[in-house]
Amino acid sequence: MNLDHVLVNRDADFVTITMNRPQRRNALSLAHLRDLINAFEAAGDSDASGIILAGEGPVFSAGHDFADVAEADSDAVRTLLDTCLRLMELIESVPQPVIARVHGLATAAGCQLVATCDLAIAADSAGFAAPGGKGGWFCHTPMVAIARNIGRKRAAELAYTGDTITAAQALEWGLVNRVVPAADLDAAVHDLLGRATRGSRASKALGKRTLYQQLSLPQADAYELATKIMAESSQSGAAREGMSAFLSKRQPKWSD
Repeated sequence: MNLDHVLVNRDADFVTITMNRPQRRNALSLAHLRDLINAFEAAGDSDASGIILAGEGPVFSAGHDFADVAEADSDAVRTLLDTCLRLMELIESVPQPVIARVHGLATAAGCQLVATCDLAIAADSAGFAAPGGKGGWFCHTPMVAIARNIGRKRAAELAYTGDTITAAQALEWGLVNRVVPAADLDAAVHDLLGRATRGSRASKALGKRTLYQQLSLPQADAYELATKIMAESSQSGAAREGMSAFLSKRQPKWSD
């Protein structure tokens, strides 16, 4: 793909999408967001089983690019934020599991990216912040995703103080799945994504979609939805093959 701010690499079953604006700390300009959208749309439509989101340079992502915002009017800022929302919704809607490879600092909308990805592995050198709380532009939209990962009290602390938390704190708070030494980051990312992409791809895609649908519902409605989809999907080829293989004590053969 011919993208100015993003690198895309396919290695076997995984696509790696790398934010490539190191000179701007991978800040999410409008053009950068549009490149990320194009990359995720292409990866989502491919036969890849998993997607890795990474960053080039010392910082994972510093969030929105203030060069886009400082002199912009409200309509222009709304366009930027709507484009960012489109990216976040796309990450959740592509059929593949998406894992964030967080090697450095992730702040504001960069932290929102981590929170939005299905999975996240952080190097022990990484840090996470919603710094708007100690400035003049509060991190309203990043906190939508972040708060849904870490809960109300910790979200309030992160948002109000603007302080950076360590990778160890991010793990304790539920923002990332694992923290590893920087030298082990790639191996840990591929290990978790490899385990997360086992089984039928069609079943995984339906499972991801249903997971996010039910999380936004009250418990009774979530069970109603999950029960309906689980009953219907029991008739799929993937479900029948998985159960047949289990009962026959053989390895399943997925047609998808």
